Amino acid sequence: MRESIRCGVIGLGRLGCWHALNLASNIKGAKLVCVADTVAEQAEKIARELGVSRWTNDPDRLLEDPEIDAVVIAAPTVAHADLAIRAARNGKHLFVEKPLTRHLEETSAVIEAIRANRVRCQVGFMRRFDPAYSEAKRRIAAGDIGAPIYFKAVSRDPVSPPAAFIANSGGMFLDMAIHDYDAARYLMGTEVTSVAAHGSVLANDFMQALGDVDQSLTYVTFDSGAAGDIESSRNAGYGYDIRAEVVGTEGTLVIGSLRRRDVALLTSKGRTHEIVPAFPERFKDAFQLEMAHFIEALREGRTPAVTEEDGLAAQEIAAAAQASFEAGRRIELQEWRNRNR
Repeated sequence: MRESIRCGVIGLGRLGCWHALNLASNIKGAKLVCVADTVAEQAEKIARELGVSRWTNDPDRLLEDPEIDAVVIAAPTVAHADLAIRAARNGKHLFVEKPLTRHLEETSAVIEAIRANRVRCQVGFMRRFDPAYSEAKRRIAAGDIGAPIYFKAVSRDPVSPPAAFIANSGGMFLDMAIHDYDAARYLMGTEVTSVAAHGSVLANDFMQALGDVDQSLTYVTFDSGAAGDIESSRNAGYGYDIRAEVVGTEGTLVIGSLRRRDVALLTSKGRTHEIVPAFPERFKDAFQLEMAHFIEALREGRTPAVTEEDGLAAQEIAAAAQASFEAGRRIELQEWRNRNR
């Protein structure tokens, strides 16, 4: 086993900073040696705060650095493909935030580069590492609910991101619902065979001009014969609401809760509890656990649990969901793949 993995982080927005902090302070066997952001002041600030001696506003300097073993790509989605391909060609292992790329044709090029250069890749589907989702997966594998026959997911953001983010995000299905498409494959243990996606603009009128929606529902079927539905919303003003259910032939698993802390206040006016405000609070442990898994896999010379192939599978579902929404009809995944390859 290697003693440590020398890492660099590209993209220092909220999530990139979170990954950098974990690598610098919380992950055994990781050594953060450089951070990069196109805004030099941000790169210098984060490096100083984390005690990292090297920073740059030029990603190429990080990607070409022979002292870096692995790169975390947390830049905007439109930059993922180019950065991932260049990282692979420089022999760097990759952790890439979801989605793997903006467009499927780019995903094929990224996977080709990963394979040609024999590097390892993990895609940032952190819900797989959340303790609640992990426990649900363990119980399903143990047969506690019999055979899974229905998957239900709710993902609600408290507010919409601004128009500038939405315009480059890839849209509701690729940017947001993709987490639940991956969770569906992970928990059900089977592949999606069809999607029927619907969406509306209910509260954020600027999305009309961008061709996006702020409320969507995706009905999916699986090759096991199971089915499911996935709600995605940017309109939950009360907080950050992430939940899922897996219905089985002998029981049901309910995953997640609105509660930030398991404390209820009882007064003459009723009962209240604190609601999770945003994703860092809900998935703090998951972000740390997914990065710990990535570093451990590299130290042991094995393939991470969530690979570029998982990234491709979830992205295909998202792209088919977008096509279904635009066409107003159900899409069969295999037929859709045959037409789009």
